[in-house]
Amino acid sequence: MESSRARQGRRARPSRRRPLLHVALASIVIVGGTAVGTVYVKAQAHSETDAVLSSPSPSATSSPSADGEASVEPVTEPTVDRAQLLADALASVSVPKRARVSAAVLDLESGESAAYGDAAFDTASIVKVDVLATLLLQAQDAGRHLTAAEKTYATAMIENSDNASASALWKIIGEAAGLDAANKRFGLTDTAGGDGMLWGLTRTTAADQLTLLQQVFGDDTKLSAASQAYVQGLMRQIATDQHWGVSAAADRSAWALKNGWLARSTTGLWDINSIGRVTVDGNDYLLAVLSDGNATQAGGISLVEAAARAAVAGFTGSDGGSSSASASASPSSASD
Repeated sequence: MESSRARQGRRARPSRRRPLLHVALASIVIVGGTAVGTVYVKAQAHSETDAVLSSPSPSATSSPSADGEASVEPVTEPTVDRAQLLADALASVSVPKRARVSAAVLDLESGESAAYGDAAFDTASIVKVDVLATLLLQAQDAGRHLTAAEKTYATAMIENSDNASASALWKIIGEAAGLDAANKRFGLTDTAGGDGMLWGLTRTTAADQLTLLQQVFGDDTKLSAASQAYVQGLMRQIATDQHWGVSAAADRSAWALKNGWLARSTTGLWDINSIGRVTVDGNDYLLAVLSDGNATQAGGISLVEAAARAAVAGFTGSDGGSSSASASASPSSASD
């Protein structure tokens, strides 16, 4: 269990994402011919009900050339609205009264991503990934390796979620000021470090956690390959009693994660979060699921796991994208 104090949440803003274009041209046969291309556009939710809809690309046309043969232009198939698929999937997850849930998904192969909900949440122990990424970035800047003590702290902090080790590294990185400075370079726009030693009350959004995961698992990153491999290795060796969360969406043991759980003294309710990389049907996804207002830790874990399964299935448009529910998810921007 982690320390707790209330902190004012920050307004979240959705991340900007660039479209990804795939075009395939078919061969021209004799006089006539067609070409077929497919465009997939990154989708993102601006709120729990709104989604960005991309403008359609020009459709294919055939026109005769000077020699009588047809010239062929690319054709686009209908854009897949990933944000809407994700919203539909999460809206069918049963969310207990007073609880909230938000999620974000990124397909590492295609680069498509979507987020559901823009609310800010307490990080609890998922901030430990951010703390380690900050430490590694600072070490890179200084042209040094981690010390033996720092490595010991890092292992205990990530694999066992040891709070004393997290506090030691929190001091080393310069507490919230150090974390915030690194996050600005990482591209996180809606994350703010907790006051004093209250690192567990760092506030963040699911979209920002997806950005952090891209630093750890993606190609466009401020971290060196060695730093990435170090964090990934620790996230694959989480203690057995913490094998829950986004791993529920993965194929067997094909995951790397960090979970966070925190009982708020002000409300008696639980923050339950999980972030990481999961492999599903041979494809790799980055996945962040945040929740708060849970009556029990076990109930919060069940909610996060149901949301993780629905998020991946819904994002891919598979039939398993939702779980049976009597209440729908309703993320908001309210904070404790």
